[in-house]
Amino acid sequence: MFELDAKLTVYLHRDAIDFRKSINGLAGLVEADGMDPFGSALYAFSNRRRDRIKLLGWGGNGFWLLMKRLEEDRFVWPRRPQAVMELTTEQLHWLLEGIDIEAVRRHPARQYRHAG
Repeated sequence: MFELDAKLTVYLHRDAIDFRKSINGLAGLVEADGMDPFGSALYAFSNRRRDRIKLLGWGGNGFWLLMKRLEEDRFVWPRRPQAVMELTTEQLHWLLEGIDIEAVRRHPARQYRHAG
């Protein structure tokens, strides 16, 4: 498994895409959504069957494209209504490992004034 910089922003495109699209087609989808494909971000796309993911990123002097294909399983894709949602790199790793990121709940952030 690869590791991504924890400060990297990940944008997940909720709708399925035509997986014949390569770098130029995916960069065009990113631009059509009003985002910058040359920015410091990673863009995640899935096919209709949810058994493949493509990740598009800008590496400073060129794009890179990474694809993962599952042989028997499906990715648990978020069902939120927005077309593009922001994830942390940790959530992307969970998604790639088959974890339902909508089911994972963290403790709420708390602000305390006194110990004890």
